[in-house]
Amino acid sequence: MRRTNRIVPTYTGDVSGACSALFELGGMVVIHDPSGCNSTYNTHDETRWYDHDSLIFITGLTERDAILGNDDKLVHDVVEAAHELSPRFVALCNSPIPFISGTDFRAICKLVERQCDVPCFYVRTNAMHDYVTGADNAFVALAERFVVPCERRKSTLNILGATPLDLGIAGSDASLRDFAHRAGFEVTSCWAMGSSLDELVHAAEAEVNLVVSATGLGVARLLRERFGTPYVVGMPVGLPDDGLAEGTWAYELAEALREAVATGECRWPCRDGRGVTQPAGEACQLVGEPVAMGSLACAMGRELGVEGRVVCPLEAASELLAPHDTRVEGEEGVEETLVAARLVVADALYAPVVPSKARLVALPHQAFSGRNGWKTAHDLARLDVRELLA
Repeated sequence: MRRTNRIVPTYTGDVSGACSALFELGGMVVIHDPSGCNSTYNTHDETRWYDHDSLIFITGLTERDAILGNDDKLVHDVVEAAHELSPRFVALCNSPIPFISGTDFRAICKLVERQCDVPCFYVRTNAMHDYVTGADNAFVALAERFVVPCERRKSTLNILGATPLDLGIAGSDASLRDFAHRAGFEVTSCWAMGSSLDELVHAAEAEVNLVVSATGLGVARLLRERFGTPYVVGMPVGLPDDGLAEGTWAYELAEALREAVATGECRWPCRDGRGVTQPAGEACQLVGEPVAMGSLACAMGRELGVEGRVVCPLEAASELLAPHDTRVEGEEGVEETLVAARLVVADALYAPVVPSKARLVALPHQAFSGRNGWKTAHDLARLDVRELLA
């Protein structure tokens, strides 16, 4: 059957993506699902869980509740927990069962907020999509509820779409902040690593937004629509130890940020910086999240003269793909697309579907292989492209 996986794993689901997006913000995430599923959503997908806690709970949905309803119990339990723990907000998201039964989460959010006087909002999930959809919906819901109009401050930016699911390791947001500083910008907020909810509230102060993964595109569009903030799409892969040398990918991305501020127009360097021609013989193909892989392809082109094509197995927006990139569904789609490749950059768990004649350069992707790749994970912003392909 198409769109099924028999060998390689699937990507992290939308519920885990929502949990990851909201992990550090001091809120309480409540997943309406049967008891026992919390470890699936968190410990397998979330590297930060082992360093510090986050208020992420399962409602303990029973068969009787699923069939007959019993929303009063859900409201009561959430309100009681909110009174006890005093979170900054409550976010409700759902698994397939309440999605199929048609639970009215927006109405439940209103009841919860009225009874506990804590902001409560719904993050649309159903465990039928990948993490990009879940994190994107969480960031958008957060911005709709909390971001307020502010006066612009010169030389400031927001980093959008930063979670360990894409960045490689916890703490890698420090590298993104370093890049912003070298490019001449102060970071107003990072969505959502290393920033508090209070910092995110003032996101409208920024002159420009840097979208470092597909999960940040939705909130970038929202901030553009509401406050006119331009955005630039790209990850500063291969950041040098010092400075931003002209001719490097990091320098080009910094220039795109400055151009966006000057013109007010959005920029897509991770897509447009790779030209429109098909790489000769499909020699190099990069499998994974399109912003990271597109940016890596740009860095490979600048550093090594190697042209690459991105193979995207995720539900990311088509605007993130260059004309010669490919969107695929399921492992058969990946296998068919890689048949002519001589070099493949992908998570090591893709090995069974990589052609025997091709060289696989393993680049762990947290959202794909989870804890299996933790020991060899990279901070993508600090990734040495030459060493990777050596």
